[in-house]
Amino acid sequence: MRVAVVGHVEWVEFVEVDRVPAPGQIAHGSDSWAEPAGGGAVVAAQLVKLAGACDFYTALGEDEHGRRSVERLEELGMTLHVQWFGQTRRALTHVDQARERTITTVGAKLRPAGPLPLGGYDGVFFVAGDVAALHSAREARFLAATPRELETLLEGGVRIDLLVGSGTDPGERYEGGLDVTVVCTTEGQRGGIAGGERYAAASLPGPLVDTYGAGDSFAAALFFGLARGDVLPEALELAARAGAAVTTGKGPYTAQITL
Repeated sequence: MRVAVVGHVEWVEFVEVDRVPAPGQIAHGSDSWAEPAGGGAVVAAQLVKLAGACDFYTALGEDEHGRRSVERLEELGMTLHVQWFGQTRRALTHVDQARERTITTVGAKLRPAGPLPLGGYDGVFFVAGDVAALHSAREARFLAATPRELETLLEGGVRIDLLVGSGTDPGERYEGGLDVTVVCTTEGQRGGIAGGERYAAASLPGPLVDTYGAGDSFAAALFFGLARGDVLPEALELAARAGAAVTTGKGPYTAQITL
């Protein structure tokens, strides 16, 4: 199955801390690392592991973080199509003792611009981009999107096969207005709602390490399952396993599921 992602990248610095600091407080870190992540990169990496390959259409700044991002993302197996402009967005992620992540982004989100050559794909996941990129993505047989880019989706006015996002993040709230076949809202360990029906979360396959990337890996697996023809309950089972698995590894990539 030929799949692609249109989305953004952030150069993320992860810090394991004793707690997320309140105003005026100091948090003490025990470990840190950095690599490219963000919704577009995490979805693309999970699709590489499920579909065997994934084209990733993105945008990066012509800077050190942009160049290092390309090296790491290619190492993860995705085929990159990069538009170079602006400055690579950065993010700081605190991972606290409860293994929850708290994120601060720095700089503007770099959205790839269309038109893009997406007509021959079985599925495209639109994570971030402009309206022209969205119209190109609709040329694929199956189109998924996230409500993080709701303004662009509303302006674009295309039919969306799957809209998937967090049911607890105000930035991903969806209250209607789109032509969508399946809407899925995730609620972490409480499962979520898809197609108007509640589904259960999967059990963790190991100790909880880090929740970063769980939602995007869930979304990627749900998209993959539906795009290949699975019925919704089967696709949700695969997605729940994908979301649970990521939380047992350090960072978003080390514990993503494979087929």
